[in-house]
Amino acid sequence: MDATVVRTGTEGKTWGGGNQPLGASYGKLMMWFFILSDALTFTGFLSAYGFSRFKFMDSWPIADEVFNHFPFLHGVDAPMYYVALMTFILIFSSVTMVLAVDAGHQMKQGKVTTYMFLTIIGGLIFLGSQAWEWSNFISGEYGALKTKGDKILQFVDGEGHRVALKDIAVMHESELTTHTGNTGIWFESGSTVSEYSLESIKEGFAKNENLFIRTLDFDEEGGEKKILSREESQSWLDNNAIGVVEGANLTENEYGPPLFADFFFFITGFHGFHVFSGVIINIIIFFNVILGTYERRGSYEMVEKVGLYWHFVDLVWVFVFTFFYLV
Repeated sequence: MDATVVRTGTEGKTWGGGNQPLGASYGKLMMWFFILSDALTFTGFLSAYGFSRFKFMDSWPIADEVFNHFPFLHGVDAPMYYVALMTFILIFSSVTMVLAVDAGHQMKQGKVTTYMFLTIIGGLIFLGSQAWEWSNFISGEYGALKTKGDKILQFVDGEGHRVALKDIAVMHESELTTHTGNTGIWFESGSTVSEYSLESIKEGFAKNENLFIRTLDFDEEGGEKKILSREESQSWLDNNAIGVVEGANLTENEYGPPLFADFFFFITGFHGFHVFSGVIINIIIFFNVILGTYERRGSYEMVEKVGLYWHFVDLVWVFVFTFFYLV
């Protein structure tokens, strides 16, 4: 059977795209291919996070309680404020990148330099903010206890406010030197290191009648974590608690299931690597702009291509922000 070929264009070419398919240059088209493949990668990661969260729905951490820090405001409950500020900074850097690309189309070297510099500063601020957030997540703020069944027990006062281990523990003179670094019989490889022993927590709990234990399970209404009565709290502390957990790592997590920390480190770290790569590429293009490389070429297409990548990184963060912090 003979194949029928439809020819278009005045030159009678089978495909008149030439070396610019869909009207895009080779470099721009390859950037779109990369963005598409990377988008599928992030989709897989976020889908896995969604399935895991659904599996542990009854004990998944509440984002407002985990990400409630703000620089230089120690002890102030500021749920999501700093994360929202980080998001605004990254989105604003995308705006400056748009302005840089537009200035490149107009062949205005000075404006391209200014707007790319602002984009780089925004990316660096975001990376620094993410590092600060990781530090707080790893070190923790309140601490908790773990049980034989790998459940997490948190302490609250009579009004339901979280209480830190440092405000509960009764420290004796001998414990001040024993429970540091990787010393003491309580230390286990891979566990979070705490200066507080389980015995000091039990002693402090017994002396304060206004303390209660909160589990990670939601109450019957499904809106709040379940707070045990004083008697139930004492029973769980005596019969089920086996150790102290402070902060989060890949094996333990004071906020809830270890999977939450695993996904947090992996997905936000993977995105952070993309932002870091984007900042490095932007710096290279920035110096090329200063040197007049693209002015001599008569085209600022390289700025446009790196702009596509930067917009993609910003868009991915919107989805990460939604999955981890809002939903």
